[in-house]
Amino acid sequence: MRIAVYPGTFDPITLGHHDIAMRAATLFDKVILAIAHNPKKVPAFTLDERVAMAQSAFADNPKIEIKAFDTLLVHFAQQQQAKAIIRGLRAVSDFDYEFQLAGMNRKLDPQIETVFLTPSEQYTYISSSLVREISAMGGDVSNFVNREVEAALHQRLR
Repeated sequence: MRIAVYPGTFDPITLGHHDIAMRAATLFDKVILAIAHNPKKVPAFTLDERVAMAQSAFADNPKIEIKAFDTLLVHFAQQQQAKAIIRGLRAVSDFDYEFQLAGMNRKLDPQIETVFLTPSEQYTYISSSLVREISAMGGDVSNFVNREVEAALHQRLR
């Protein structure tokens, strides 16, 4: 079974994240959306809330599994027997940082490949931080997130 891990904080999960995960699911037998607990970040939503939103977003796709993790990504991927790490690239500016991560992950475990995927054009400008900011200022985020996430943002940030 070809397993891939798609990591991130997903605070919140956006339609861009959804697009990348769905694209990955066409390439792999199983995609684990790995939601990170990162003590360096202060997310708007708890880890449990982010997991629940992601589970709701992918409830109809049995190839996508949602798991939380708080370890080194490579260690998590090894535990899951993953052969690939999925990273989304929205713009060329993302590549520099992602290339460094891919190199470090390869050094830590040369058996795990990094696969870069780009979202559909309508999602290239979406980021969780922009969505949070727009929602906090009373803007409409319905084109960027699903309805459950939109409601959660409205309740949390306004």
